[in-house]
Amino acid sequence: MYNLPIAIYGALLAFGISVILGPILIPVLRRLKFGQNVREDGPKTHLKKSGVPSMGGIVIISAIFLSSLIFSDWNAQWQLVMYLMITFGFIGFFDDYIKVVKKRSLGLRAWQKFSMQTIAAVGFVLLLQYHDISTIFYIPFTNGAFIDLGWASPLFIIIVVGGTSNGANFTDGLDGLASGVTLLIAIFFLYVAVATGSPLVPSLGAASGALLGFLLFNSYPARVFMGDTGSLALGGFVAAVAVILQMPLLILIVAFVYLAEVGSVILQVSYFKITKKMHGEGKRLFKMAPVHHHFEMLGWPETRVVAVFYIATAILCLIGFIAVGHLF
Repeated sequence: MYNLPIAIYGALLAFGISVILGPILIPVLRRLKFGQNVREDGPKTHLKKSGVPSMGGIVIISAIFLSSLIFSDWNAQWQLVMYLMITFGFIGFFDDYIKVVKKRSLGLRAWQKFSMQTIAAVGFVLLLQYHDISTIFYIPFTNGAFIDLGWASPLFIIIVVGGTSNGANFTDGLDGLASGVTLLIAIFFLYVAVATGSPLVPSLGAASGALLGFLLFNSYPARVFMGDTGSLALGGFVAAVAVILQMPLLILIVAFVYLAEVGSVILQVSYFKITKKMHGEGKRLFKMAPVHHHFEMLGWPETRVVAVFYIATAILCLIGFIAVGHLF
């Protein structure tokens, strides 16, 4: 039942939903003045993005949910993926709402966002246990070996969920960047799901189609941004899929761009605090974090940065196929 044709049907339907919803939602967001607030200390080329409608992630979430609702059999695995995607989408929506209504460019306080994400991740772990879904994970490049983390498994899953969602969130900083990178990751996990006969095949097909459709409006020059509504939802989606497929360790490979983005922020902040404490003046490792802005500050055009990150993710996904070669 869960084969490639089902994924294709789901992708085509989700693509159609995105293409229809986009032109409907964008004018509404513009009338509500739900526009992007651009950081004044960011690249000057981004100033022109001020006022571009945000919260476009509503299109992605709707397309994935509606398409997979039709082609899935509403099994427990599908419910868990939808739970984490929608829950993190709501967290992102609150964050976006604060940005556009309160005119506070950073949205939710860090501790507020972290607390909400942690609660959602704990709920995900409890649901995994309730539905008796295996948390024994595949070790890449081992031709079929798995590892049982035992009592540490819940903590590991919470870290995976938090790290992946925040990584996707930080990746969403350039036109089409998070959309395209996540599309490649979704296609990778789609092939894994097909190879293993997973019931997540329709959901991953839907995600691929939804992101393709959204890219029509989000690629440079973007007519709409997904906002935290979309980026956190996509991070939750990827994390949930990887955990349920028993392959969260593959995130280290195929979603390395996510990790590089969030890692660059952690390193930037940590290095600044350490050097300020030691020398009385904080220094920076990067010209600006997340790391995609560092390349922009070096003079790279936005489109070049996006293209390089796409290429890097595509190559990493090919390496990912080697890491799970026993499935093919």
